[in-house]
Amino acid sequence: MHGLVERRLRRTGWQPNIIAYAGYGAPGWARVLCRVLLGRPDTRRRGRLDKVRGWRSFATLPAKHVTVTIEADGVRQEVTADRSGFVDTVIEADFAPGWGCVRLSVADAEPVEALVRVLDPAVRFGIISDIDDTVMVTALPRPLLAAWNTFVLDEHARNAVPGMAVLYERLATAHPGAPVFYLSTGAWNVAPTLTRFLSRHLYPAGPLLLTDWGPTADRWFRSGREHKRATLARLSREFPEVRWLLIGDDGQHDPEIYREFAAAHPDNVAGVAIRRLSPTQSVLAGSLPAPAGRSSSGPIGQKWLSAPDGAGLWKLLREADLV
Repeated sequence: MHGLVERRLRRTGWQPNIIAYAGYGAPGWARVLCRVLLGRPDTRRRGRLDKVRGWRSFATLPAKHVTVTIEADGVRQEVTADRSGFVDTVIEADFAPGWGCVRLSVADAEPVEALVRVLDPAVRFGIISDIDDTVMVTALPRPLLAAWNTFVLDEHARNAVPGMAVLYERLATAHPGAPVFYLSTGAWNVAPTLTRFLSRHLYPAGPLLLTDWGPTADRWFRSGREHKRATLARLSREFPEVRWLLIGDDGQHDPEIYREFAAAHPDNVAGVAIRRLSPTQSVLAGSLPAPAGRSSSGPIGQKWLSAPDGAGLWKLLREADLV
């Protein structure tokens, strides 16, 4: 049925187009992330401020099982998108440390370039950050308000968590070359919206590590917690020499997931910084309010910090000699 719909849409002018996400890698390899969707050619006027409602990000039609050609450093590789139109693959090529790019193309579509954050082999410190209620106020502990924020609000109505952009910029300045990865249980559908949000609020650029939206072979919805656990474990394998500062909030499962990762991979954790929600948000999330700003030891001696905003966390990070 899907193939029939796809053929009919193509006959009426719909075309495949590639949504490129920022990938990451090292000088000899890169992880490339993209999605192929079907849509009409963009005829909107240039310069128009695009008001994007959250639900539009989910009203998409994937071009499943199409062949995507990836070009980097003169090397061409063909991969097949999955049933949701996603590509998540590793290619081998020579990249210089910093930001590079690869070229992506499919039949009947304009080629696009995808950014790749290439880590210098000498880098020993990196940042992994949650998004919801860590850098962006989404009120995820309150399901109805979270749904409103995600599906109804214009993207420009979203607010940044106070002080977090300044905190990340200070960390990036204190550790030259350190990457910033944004790891979230959010769906890839909202990646363009999140990218614009991070840029608009002056967060350091970095790859988004999101998850597919929708059912799997054995459940209706994907497990966000398992996505975070699996991604953290993968990063520890891909960058065994890097020690990560893990930043999240106490409104969902970040402390639990980070504690498990720190216990399993103590050499890959420099510290954990948790943005503390307000007492009201904590109660609505089903937990007790956390104590005032503090520094403590994690499962294998790592520094665990807790504060309500970026300024408080920066103070604790300095006191803990993590910057």
